[in-house]
Amino acid sequence: MKSSLKWFAVLTTIVMLFILLGGALVTKTDSGMGCGRSWPLCNGQLIPDKITLELVIEFSHRLVSGAGGFMVLVLSYMSWRKIGHIREARFLSVISFSFLVLQGLIGAAAVLWSQSDFVLALHFGISLISFASVFLLTLLIFEVDKKFEAEKLIVDKRMRFHIIGILIFTLIVVYTGALVRHTESSLICKDWPLCVNDSLAFPSNLYEWVQMGHRAIAGALFIWVSYVSFIAHKYYKHQKVIYGGWIAAFILVFLQVTAGAFIIFSRQNLYIALAHALFIACFFGVMSYLMLLTSRSKKNALAVKKGSATHTVNGQDEQEITPTIPAR
Repeated sequence: MKSSLKWFAVLTTIVMLFILLGGALVTKTDSGMGCGRSWPLCNGQLIPDKITLELVIEFSHRLVSGAGGFMVLVLSYMSWRKIGHIREARFLSVISFSFLVLQGLIGAAAVLWSQSDFVLALHFGISLISFASVFLLTLLIFEVDKKFEAEKLIVDKRMRFHIIGILIFTLIVVYTGALVRHTESSLICKDWPLCVNDSLAFPSNLYEWVQMGHRAIAGALFIWVSYVSFIAHKYYKHQKVIYGGWIAAFILVFLQVTAGAFIIFSRQNLYIALAHALFIACFFGVMSYLMLLTSRSKKNALAVKKGSATHTVNGQDEQEITPTIPAR
């Protein structure tokens, strides 16, 4: 693979990460209307004459998103041509660009017409899927699979359930987290982990329900990932990509929960809030790669079974056995 395509893929992935963080920054600083109800121009002007911090943040995000969209389109085209023989490459090429366009349209609609907070909360999740698709394309271009001998990996039924379940559940966590930001519920609860630590009362209004609902779901995700990481540590050390993936996932989800708590302790420090978005993006990228490997497992198992050779042991034919599932 040409080095130019590899480094372009890396650059595109980084730009996609900046788009994610830029969207979080726009929301956190309440800069969504920094350019008024005008899109793609800012206050109807190509070069605004009245500069404010909110305008700079919103307009910069639009510029980076536009550049990112062009880069993703180029990367998708090049990936289609260069690694189109890989089963997932064409699918990821379409998904990465399509979801980036979709998140741009939702952003534009939010500027031009007022949107419900429940609709706006979809924005970050859609961007996350686009980022993960570009990230996976980059891994395919760098032929990471061959380094991990992923073509030999067989994921058993239990691990497959956890990977798929956690990936879907993560999108729910992301949506509720975005809903916290868009409904401005971040500091409605002054304590952590409870809304008020010296009271076990149920939330008393919508904002408290949104905040505590997100905490409960995020806590469930942390417990689930911790449990599966323990399983990986106990039974899957011989499968390095699975073992390493879950260790990375546990570290990232731990940092995610910690950052979420410190958002409350610091009274919504901007840098901690952006770190919160960064950790969930990296976590989703790791889980997406595990999902990609899982999608190949059945094919790998069939290849191993097909390639099994009959050999003679002590004068008797014996069928070579497929790699066994770890003991439970």
